[in-house]
Amino acid sequence: MQSTAMLQKHLPESVALTLTQRQLCDLELLLNQGFFPLTGFMNQADYHSVLDNMRLANGTLWPMPITLDITEQFAKTLTDEVSEIGLYDAEGLLLASLKIQDIWQIDKKREALAVFGTEDVSHPGVAYLFQAAGDFYVGGELILHQLPIHYDFSHLRHTPETLRQFFKEKNWDTVIGFQTRNPIHRAHQELTLRAAKATGGHLLIHPVVGMTKPGDIEYYTRVRCYEHVLKTYPNDLAKLSLLPLAMRMGGPREALWHALIRKNYGCTHFIVGRDHAGPGKDSKGNLFYSPYAAQELVMQHEKEIGINIIPFQEMAYSHKHKTYFLPNEFAEDDKPASVSGTELRHYLQTNQPIPEWFSYPEVIAELRKAYPSKLTQGLTLFLTGLPSSGKSTLANALAFYLREKTARPVTLLDGDVIRTHLSQGLGFSREDRDVNVTRVGFVAQEVTRHGGIAICALVAPFESARMQVKRMISEVGGFIEIHVATPLAVCETRDRKGLYKKARAGLVKQFTGISDPYEIPVKPDIAIDTSNLSQQQALQQIIIQIKALGYLP
Repeated sequence: MQSTAMLQKHLPESVALTLTQRQLCDLELLLNQGFFPLTGFMNQADYHSVLDNMRLANGTLWPMPITLDITEQFAKTLTDEVSEIGLYDAEGLLLASLKIQDIWQIDKKREALAVFGTEDVSHPGVAYLFQAAGDFYVGGELILHQLPIHYDFSHLRHTPETLRQFFKEKNWDTVIGFQTRNPIHRAHQELTLRAAKATGGHLLIHPVVGMTKPGDIEYYTRVRCYEHVLKTYPNDLAKLSLLPLAMRMGGPREALWHALIRKNYGCTHFIVGRDHAGPGKDSKGNLFYSPYAAQELVMQHEKEIGINIIPFQEMAYSHKHKTYFLPNEFAEDDKPASVSGTELRHYLQTNQPIPEWFSYPEVIAELRKAYPSKLTQGLTLFLTGLPSSGKSTLANALAFYLREKTARPVTLLDGDVIRTHLSQGLGFSREDRDVNVTRVGFVAQEVTRHGGIAICALVAPFESARMQVKRMISEVGGFIEIHVATPLAVCETRDRKGLYKKARAGLVKQFTGISDPYEIPVKPDIAIDTSNLSQQQALQQIIIQIKALGYLP
């Protein structure tokens, strides 16, 4: 990685790229050498070698493609005269420049199968690849300008170099890395204590605070929980540090990747748990990865990585002995007790008591703040459907009903109104349509974050943009996708503006349902066909289903 000296002389030949959250995470770990031996975003040779062999083109073990995706429109600006790309954060701060080596179009299906072993978009990594990533990659070496600035938890953010120096000064010769994207409870503490006792080492509690699985607890709450749990460890046994990693939820490959990263941060040992970095079940209800596949893959490469792997199963509580054991340590007359993530969320959202043996009072108190009852949390109702399907009529009816029945503030975001104000100037290309949808999603996210109800009514013809909005809002509150599934023929009869007729005559271009496609939602939370229902009947059906989902009494 090159130094910052004379950086300004490169800028006239560069174009500017504002990075996404995931790209910022990747950039930070490239710049601080958390991704050593990488010195930039992968070129095409390294990328294909990683897909095929989990190795860079020079043979070095590396299982995860670290790539800079761009849109086709941006790729077209990278002419032969452009030698570098300036990489900026959202506030316009230049973090680095990328010396362009090559640009290529992505075969997304090939990457999904190679890295994740599936094309199923219920896998978060696949969903991001298919629905959020650009269609081109640009690779090249990075020129450092400055690391991303963090204003939160600055006392817990360390580079690999500063952590290695800390371990050296403390004479921590054996350091066990513990990866987590969830709050730590008593079982996790017991697991890490066992690892420390078995090795005579110290612990690096190293949670991910970049992108994790959609629906996970946001990291502000988690970090406060970690700080509470850290106090329960013996003095000078554990160190808490935050890892700005964008997880891919890639199971075995990701576990191997995590081990390599922890080696760069100075760990001598690394705990790999059951179903490490697994995203759960696919769209058919089957696990994406077998429970111990991650442990098996990482242990195959243990010597090459140069880090000792500590495989662990999930621990369970014994009421008989009032302590935690591994599954194979329970006697036949002793029944293991545990609380699943789903059960914990249910307890929190319904304000039910949580067993003291499961977690710490301070952690539960933090989690209760993060999981308000569905009856009080923020919510987005996202209505999508063909033009003239009845979205706006239903959205208005919902707004009036909810303002009467709930104390939560209600904001109506109608497609035509948004086009006039928030998205004025946008056209009807696919890219402009997606920008319009994500702008609405941003506003709805803020309404939801602050405990309000956002009702969005717009065509939103493409599944990828709808799913991007769902991911955004699910991080801060509830999200219900409502497909107003009125048939095309019925929509045409309702068209007061005559736009369908004009579109069929070729007088209106890029009209959804005629000249432009509408991608039917794959798994909407609610689907309603208004062709044979009155407005009141349609409204009542939606209200009944919203109540069944728990968001209304």
